[in-house]
Amino acid sequence: MLRLDVKSPSPRTSAGKKWRVSLGSAGVIGLQDVRMDAAPTTAYLMLGTRCARACSFCTQARDSDARVDALSRVSWPEHDADEVVAAIAAAYTRGRLAHEQGHLARACFQVTVSEDYVDSTLRAVSALARACDVPICASIAPRNLDDVAALLDAGAERVTIALDAACERVYAMTKGGSWERTVDLLRSSATRFPGHIGTHLIVGLGETEREMVTAMRWLHALDIRIGLFAFTPVSGTAMADRQAPPRKSYRRIQVARWLLVEKAIEPPFRFDEAGRLIDFGIADERLRASLVMGEALRTSGCPGCNRPYYNERPGSVPFNYPRALTDDEAHAEIEELLAGLDSLRSAAENT
Repeated sequence: MLRLDVKSPSPRTSAGKKWRVSLGSAGVIGLQDVRMDAAPTTAYLMLGTRCARACSFCTQARDSDARVDALSRVSWPEHDADEVVAAIAAAYTRGRLAHEQGHLARACFQVTVSEDYVDSTLRAVSALARACDVPICASIAPRNLDDVAALLDAGAERVTIALDAACERVYAMTKGGSWERTVDLLRSSATRFPGHIGTHLIVGLGETEREMVTAMRWLHALDIRIGLFAFTPVSGTAMADRQAPPRKSYRRIQVARWLLVEKAIEPPFRFDEAGRLIDFGIADERLRASLVMGEALRTSGCPGCNRPYYNERPGSVPFNYPRALTDDEAHAEIEELLAGLDSLRSAAENT
């Protein structure tokens, strides 16, 4: 019999509080019986009540009419925090010792700006870090650099400060608040804690592809890990009636991120007058070789994060593949991408 060497959480680890756990994560760690086409490889946890902020795309925004247990398209039922800590510790240790493919690789706290949110997150991160060695990410809006330092000291491996918008113009339209302050905090955090800072970018909030590529370039130059999302219209939010971005456009942004971040290639990208990416600056055959496995189209962000169904319904073609692509899927995606680029280039040359 395999003996699990799991640290025991203290009896009052979480002061008897509840944590929200994404439905898929609850299934992976054994808290609920859930049928899944693709299982999460990260335990996604949500802390806090309705957010004090008013991001127009977010189900947790203060003015949102969406369900309180929703974030993007995912439902997050409540569970006793100590029970969650023990379940994650067991699932992580079991998978690591058995070398299971696709086992739980990380835990991620999604934190709303609500009462006592920083201290609550510090207690939660500390509780989980004491229980096991699972890498922990805290996706949070820190008030200052001291908050970032405290979260890392408490046991977080990474702190994610969501920028979401690619430029100040879109930030003002969809998030409000101070773009300059958020960018300054990202820069100072990345400088002080290199390799431990991440951010989110959402494609489809109103930016051009040129603006998104520009944002990815400077974020990558700061060694900030980029998690790429597609805007998802959700009932009850201020942007519920807006369309998701065209998948072809999202694919071009994914490939640009892949070349910049994963392949360390800085090609001379070319854009048309509308700001659409029409050329990656490398020959088609070299591009095919870079994309042949389809890795560029998989979920990006922290290592071990696959976020199934955040952006799409089960059974649909995903914006972010939460698993390895089949050979047929990768081939079809690459050829569609190249055909789309040819079409855009032809249109640009004829204008």
